[in-house]
Amino acid sequence: MPVNPMDYSGKDTVLDVVHTERGNFYRIIDDPKNWESPTRSGHWQVRDLVGHMIDVTEGYLTRWDMARRGQEAIALGLPVMAQELDKVALTFRSLPREEAINRLKSSSDRLMVIFDKLTPEEWGGFNVTHVFMGPLPTFFYPAFQVMDYGVHTWDMRQGLGETNTVLAQRTAGVLVPYMFVLMQYTVDQDSAQGVDTEYGIVVDGDWGGKWRVKVKDGQFASEPASDVSNLPAQLRFPTESEFVLTSFQRMEGGQESGDPNVIRQVRRLFFRI
Repeated sequence: MPVNPMDYSGKDTVLDVVHTERGNFYRIIDDPKNWESPTRSGHWQVRDLVGHMIDVTEGYLTRWDMARRGQEAIALGLPVMAQELDKVALTFRSLPREEAINRLKSSSDRLMVIFDKLTPEEWGGFNVTHVFMGPLPTFFYPAFQVMDYGVHTWDMRQGLGETNTVLAQRTAGVLVPYMFVLMQYTVDQDSAQGVDTEYGIVVDGDWGGKWRVKVKDGQFASEPASDVSNLPAQLRFPTESEFVLTSFQRMEGGQESGDPNVIRQVRRLFFRI
């Protein structure tokens, strides 16, 4: 891949992607006629995505402050994430449009200042407790902002009728390794019951690669591989965008090959966040 987004050497690229996607997000929300438009993010309208971004951004700032002060923070777990985020996002409908947008932009600017000042030691050596995922190294948080602004901008564009949109290659590219973390954390235990298999994931493109995946006892594990053709099944994604959007269950992408039963099992393995 062009840079490793989890390493400090990739910091400038990741933050530049955040700035780019945040700008794309702002251009949509700054147009008043879009405020109550539908999106591909469930029943959320554009205004609800603004509320969601206020919620998560202010949440990151709060948790960051708690971590700096050595204060203990709890994590609620990913299975309740979608429900809790939905409940809070909708409460922001009570805010006037300009107030909501200004509140988001103000909190986002504060968060970007923190990101800009991160040192090599802090990038991977300082943990902040995520509301749902627990303690995570700080490099996860800029990536979360890429997810939030990148994927939700795609959601809004879809709702506005731009049905042929894709994630920019660099945006999707920096998210590729994080998708394997996402899958690890979002295994639906009911769907995984009795599943004991291996399969391959191939992502084409400059940021792609090949991975060997094992699912057993409700656990998802992956590792880079030079060849996955000997595995029972494979999913090949022609672009980084298709892989990321499939991982977020915005589409069912990937070219299937191998055992159709394995494909069926892994397609329904994850709950949506």
